Amino acid sequence: MWTEAVAESVAPLTPTSRLLVLRVPGWPGHLAGQHLDVRLTAPDGYQASRSYSIGAPADGERVELAVERLDDGEVSPYLVDGLEAGDRLEIRGPIGGWFVWRPEQAEPVQLIAGGSGVVPLMAMAREHARSGSAARMQLLYSVRSPVFAYYREELAALAERPAATGGVAVDHVFTRVAPAGAARPAGRVTPELLAEAALPASLEPTVYVCGPTSFVEAVATALVEQGHAPERVRTERFGGA
Repeated sequence: MWTEAVAESVAPLTPTSRLLVLRVPGWPGHLAGQHLDVRLTAPDGYQASRSYSIGAPADGERVELAVERLDDGEVSPYLVDGLEAGDRLEIRGPIGGWFVWRPEQAEPVQLIAGGSGVVPLMAMAREHARSGSAARMQLLYSVRSPVFAYYREELAALAERPAATGGVAVDHVFTRVAPAGAARPAGRVTPELLAEAALPASLEPTVYVCGPTSFVEAVATALVEQGHAPERVRTERFGGA
C-alpha cells in the first residue's frame, strides 16, 4: 500500500548523492537491511517507482535514505537535485525479509559493499552498535575514491569502538584513487583480496553482499569457491534508478 512521506531534511552526502530523512506517519518500523519503494508522479500522470535501501535502524516515524544520482535514471535525479525539505513523496514498505540483520544473531558477520550498496549494510552496522552486540562484524567497502565514500566519519567512529560493544572493523578498497597511507593501492575486489580481507569460511560467518549486479555476482561466486556455504551468503543487487 502506498503512503505519503514528508521530506524532513535533505543534505549532500557525496558529490553525486544525497542523504534524505523522511517522516512517514504510521510507519510500522523496519529491520536493518530492508528497503522501500519511492513513486513519483509527473504532471501528465506518468509514474515511475524505484527501490531504495533504508540506511538507519527503525526510529519511530523517521526513515533515512541515501540516494545516488544516475544521470539516466527516472527517480534518482529528482531525489538528489530537486527534492526539498517539506516536499511530499509516495512510498511503500518496508520490503524484504531475507537480507536483514537482527541483534539476536550471535554469529560473525561479514559485510561487503560496492559503491552505494553500503546503505543497507550501514543500517546493520548502526543497529549492531545501537544494540551493543558482541557479535563480530566487519565491513569491506569498495568505492571509487575517498570523496565518493558514504558515511566516512561515522564509519571511522564505529571502527574505533570496542568490538565487544558494537564496534565494526572497517576496510576500504579504493578502486580508482587510493589516498596516501591507504592499506593497499587502488584496485578492484578480487578473489585474492577476499581471501585476505574477509572473514574465513572456517568461522561460518553470515555474509551480506550489496552493490551493482556484476560486483555482487563476482563476490558471491568467489566466496562460495572459498568454502562459504551458499545459504550463508546473502545478496542484494541494484540496477537503474
